[in-house]
Amino acid sequence: MKDKTQQYWKANLKIVFSLLVIWFISSFGFGIVFSDTLDQMRLGGFKLGFWFAQQGSIYIFVIIIFLYVWLMKRLDKKHSEEEEK
Repeated sequence: MKDKTQQYWKANLKIVFSLLVIWFISSFGFGIVFSDTLDQMRLGGFKLGFWFAQQGSIYIFVIIIFLYVWLMKRLDKKHSEEEEK
């Protein structure tokens, strides 16, 4: 039982870490570090770097929340099926 719990938490931490990396890249990377490069493109009349800094990272964060819920439901279902066996 302890091994299954460790596998569950290892998978959980992998999901959390992956999503945090995506969030970091979208907010810090696109909004600050690469904003000058992205400003050469436009989205809806705004420079893309500015858009990411003001709106894009927020949209991505909301998408990450829904993605986290979906991934965790899948993980919970997988591990609950394994426990029943």
